[in-house]
Amino acid sequence: MSRKLRLDAVLVQAVIAGALSFSHLHDLAEAAGQDGWKAWAYPISVDLLLVAAWRRMRTHADNRAAWIWFVIALAASLGANIATAGLLDLDNVPAWLRILVAGWPALAFLGGTLLAHAPTTPDPAAPDPAPLDTPDPELAPEVTVERAPDPAPELPPASAPASAPATAPAVAVPPALLDHAQKLADTHHATTGGRIDSATLRARLGVPAPLADALNAQLA
Repeated sequence: MSRKLRLDAVLVQAVIAGALSFSHLHDLAEAAGQDGWKAWAYPISVDLLLVAAWRRMRTHADNRAAWIWFVIALAASLGANIATAGLLDLDNVPAWLRILVAGWPALAFLGGTLLAHAPTTPDPAAPDPAPLDTPDPELAPEVTVERAPDPAPELPPASAPASAPATAPAVAVPPALLDHAQKLADTHHATTGGRIDSATLRARLGVPAPLADALNAQLA
């Protein structure tokens, strides 16, 4: 309940301050020769520049330009409040003030354009995006590489002059690792247009060369 009351009080105070500043800007513009709808357009222009500068300061890391334009718009609002408090004869406005009021629309347009089209500076505290092709080690499944036992040596037949060459031991490929290797092969083919080789597959998965060769042989 107390929080709601504080919020309502702030809103009421903001409405009162905005209405008074709006009225003072209108009176000053009218005294400087801007009559009719033009006198009402000046406070709207000042308030819009204040809002644009404030939004720029809140949403961008590099906000030096936003601070400059915020101070300019704030000075215009405060200047109107002070000028209409009896310190300035509104029936005899000096020439420099008439020039300043007449040139304000161009200045406000310049500030709004620079604030809207200023380049965005990346936030140095933002983390770098993770590469797409590198699997997250925390999310990757734990794979146990199993190797078939070496076959027992066989004695060559008596009639054979020389022993036959020994065959390479088979490497068991887990299905989960084969599925992951297939996804890497598809991504490599879509990126380069060629088939992935055993060396690239070994570097991506971090597995021994025999297991990489066995995986490459079973890829579609």
